Amino acid sequence: MLSRLLYVAKVAAGSVVRSKPYVGFPSVIARSLMTGRLNTPQLVNICGQMRRFSAYPTHKVLAMPNLSPTMTKGTIAKWYKKEGDSFAPGDVLCDVETDKATVGFEMIENGVLAKVLCPTGSKDVPLFAPVAVIVDNASDVAAFQNFKIEEAAPAKAKAPEKKVEEKKPEPKPEAKAATGERSLVSPSAKKFAAEHKIDLALVKGTGPRGRILKEDVQAYIDSSKKAEPAKPAAEKPVEAKKPTPPKPVAALPGLPEFLDIELTNYKRVAAERLTEAKQTVPHFYVSVDCEVDKLLELREKLNKASKSKISINDLLVKAAALACRKVPDANAAWMGTFIRRYKDVDMCVAVQTPNGLIAPIVPRANLKGVEQIALDTKAIIEKAKANKLKPEEFIGGTFTISNAGMFGISQLISIVNPPQACILGVSQVEKMLLVDESKIKTDQPWRIASRLTGTLSCDHRVVDGAVASEWTKEFKKLVENPNLMMLQMNSLEQIFLSLIHI
Repeated sequence: MLSRLLYVAKVAAGSVVRSKPYVGFPSVIARSLMTGRLNTPQLVNICGQMRRFSAYPTHKVLAMPNLSPTMTKGTIAKWYKKEGDSFAPGDVLCDVETDKATVGFEMIENGVLAKVLCPTGSKDVPLFAPVAVIVDNASDVAAFQNFKIEEAAPAKAKAPEKKVEEKKPEPKPEAKAATGERSLVSPSAKKFAAEHKIDLALVKGTGPRGRILKEDVQAYIDSSKKAEPAKPAAEKPVEAKKPTPPKPVAALPGLPEFLDIELTNYKRVAAERLTEAKQTVPHFYVSVDCEVDKLLELREKLNKASKSKISINDLLVKAAALACRKVPDANAAWMGTFIRRYKDVDMCVAVQTPNGLIAPIVPRANLKGVEQIALDTKAIIEKAKANKLKPEEFIGGTFTISNAGMFGISQLISIVNPPQACILGVSQVEKMLLVDESKIKTDQPWRIASRLTGTLSCDHRVVDGAVASEWTKEFKKLVENPNLMMLQMNSLEQIFLSLIHI
């Protein structure tokens, strides 16, 4: 039975790979079926999606899509379509909250939503678990009114797996004879085995001449339960839990009132990742004070000619990207068994959203002009706050900058975002009274300057103190002399910029 199931799945996967991808059926899974590199629980789950139930019209079961490399489960944040609604290629069926962000589940073909298996608020839905049923014709929707999630992942498909496990122990010769000789099986053992659907050929007898006793059947059942592997979470039906809004709790005598706020999937995973990063990544920090008077003057001049408003953060992104090119050891990542050094700089910009902190990416910031960086940053911030980021817009990155200057803080010490090696925290711009070396012998040996503090948090496995100091020195030089940014691009980069119209 299992071999037949594998053959059917392999043929189906071949058709998927050679034609357009199956809805909710990743191409990597299809190729795994063709090569045989897929375990039985995944096979059972996927075949449940592909099969056509004889009791229902032709349909497809949509699975929880893989929207992030680190995603193992997701939460249905919102359904945009109701049962009976039609959709077209490009329409977003629902929002899925992953461990990174909220991403839309986009359709690639026409169809009608027949049944929602995981309603809004369904939490911790395993990857590739059934979430909805779609059909081609609206007239078929009524047939799925009583369709249940158990039917999308039928328990009958588990039988081949159990049968394979039971075939591993080879029956003893006397046990084989027991099935044909009534005298070698006690009546109580035979009745007990029939009640529990046990094949007596697999039971070893301990009675006279290998006679199978009732105790032998019971011992076989006990040993089978111990050897039975744990069922994967993907095979369990997903029970949707309706989200409950936080309710104020009556204050205890002598204690202030409080409000318990339920964690979203994103915040929960972010807390786990930050805790892991702080506990496992050996952090160290290097701070540098930068005078930004010339940077502010340059910004004012650029905004007179620029189509998009350029912020101080846009100029700092450019300076940090060029410093990474100058000190490439800081533009690297810890990969467990090796260190990966990147050529270009995909700059992550930390953004505060209603769902929490996220760091969307400005790709190849080292190759872009300040105006283009300003446009890209504005676009990704708007998408982040509206939960419209695509996975490729927030997954990855080589370096992160977090600017909290708008909150009026004097220093920001950030936590490294693995596998990246560095993150830069930026403070507010403050007016400072500084000693003027050129006027040290005069009556007023001081001057007033605008200054900010940049703190570089580093992974000591990748970056040592000398590299961090060299990077901050280069960053300070570019910030205090912003015209030097024009000299950091070589001729090849300038040609590239002109070709892609950045």
